Amino acid sequence: MGSSPFSMRSLLALLLLVVQLTSALKFDLAATSGKTERCIRNFVSKDQLVVVTAIVSGQKGDGQRVNMHIKDAIGNDHGRPRDIVGEVRQAFTAPADTAFDVCLDNQLVGRNNVANPYREIDLDVEIGADARDWSSIQAQEKLKPVETDLRRLEEMVADIVTEMDYLRAREQRLRDTNESTNERVKWFAFGTMGMLVGLGAWQVVYLRAYFRSKHLI
Repeated sequence: MGSSPFSMRSLLALLLLVVQLTSALKFDLAATSGKTERCIRNFVSKDQLVVVTAIVSGQKGDGQRVNMHIKDAIGNDHGRPRDIVGEVRQAFTAPADTAFDVCLDNQLVGRNNVANPYREIDLDVEIGADARDWSSIQAQEKLKPVETDLRRLEEMVADIVTEMDYLRAREQRLRDTNESTNERVKWFAFGTMGMLVGLGAWQVVYLRAYFRSKHLI
């Protein structure tokens, strides 16, 4: 008996859930008179697509101003949307294997009747295959829903394999560094021991010569 389309799609949905590369957060961001950022850090591989979507509650003119800053660990800025209300989306392609931060701050720019003003933030960070517009791809290439799910799953698995290869290479570099350090420490210990033995032998010879010159032995 063949598998039904429903069961196939359910299996694909489960697999997609397991390998999901999406970070979704929902939190409240209190308004402050100074600049107090809340940052979320993610790691990305070179040439991977990153889409950051933020949905901010409230309305302009309520005395609060939410700003977002996206930056990576090597000094690149990838967006600085200001005074966000509603939905804002920022996309960029990672220039290298690096970490990136999505920082938000809520500045209190006016007074209202609310005792502790805050904004609700719904933040989604999509990386790699999950960041692509699969609805548009399905429409352009005239794919069936199952074919679209398979394409998405294939690309997500490829992203995971790439990340695993990066982690393996990084672990290899760390292991090589550790082995090199251990080798240097070993030879340094041997050298120190040789110097101590040589110094002890020199002291014995010197003392014997000294005592003989004094006719003590």
